[in-house]
Amino acid sequence: MIIIPAIDLKEGKCVRLRQGRMESSTVFNEDPAAQARQWEDLGASRIHVVDLDGSIGGKPANLESVKKITRAVRVPVQVGGGIRSHTTIATYLDAGVGFVILGTIAARDPATVKDLISRFPNKVAIGIDARSGRVALEGWTQSTDVRAIALASLYRAAPPVAFIYTDIDKDGMMQGPNVESTREFAGNSVAPVILSGGVSTLNDVEAILPLEKDGVMGIIIGRALYERKIDLRDAIRIAERSNAR
Repeated sequence: MIIIPAIDLKEGKCVRLRQGRMESSTVFNEDPAAQARQWEDLGASRIHVVDLDGSIGGKPANLESVKKITRAVRVPVQVGGGIRSHTTIATYLDAGVGFVILGTIAARDPATVKDLISRFPNKVAIGIDARSGRVALEGWTQSTDVRAIALASLYRAAPPVAFIYTDIDKDGMMQGPNVESTREFAGNSVAPVILSGGVSTLNDVEAILPLEKDGVMGIIIGRALYERKIDLRDAIRIAERSNAR
């Protein structure tokens, strides 16, 4: 189990949203690369980056900021938001990104995504964002009737390197993660799962660690780090202690 700090990019700045609402953004750092270096210095072994503008617009909008981040750190960077083509994936990987995350296209065009998974082995993750268990698309602006578990099941024969599972109702709300829905999702997944959304205390981290046996391999933490509700070093120590047992 690894702890993964999040950097959300909006107009080149490091921000956090509440439940994905763009109008509710709070700027935490004008320099995302400096923020990434800080997370690495505190012990992060991977960094999660989301291009929020790209999620809405359907194509990368913060590529230069991502390039600055990958140049600033040595640890792998995973990036999502508006990635929907072979060319975009290649551009990000050439820029030093370790893993790309496909979201909307994974629901709308599974055949293409399966092809991209095979073309870029061990580089493509799938982000599944759920509101009340149903998949949301286009930067969470569009709801569907598709269950998150049903979407993941489409990739049993061509699994991604990981699923990033986000509970939108919990995201940015500082009310704790949805442990049960994540356990259910991971239990039905053929790929490792990274939990995102709602982690706000070290107790939340402790509560998630038992899910490792269900296939959860990582925890993304955002607002709680920026608001100093969680010290990244403490969260990493708790996870490492669990890994050592």
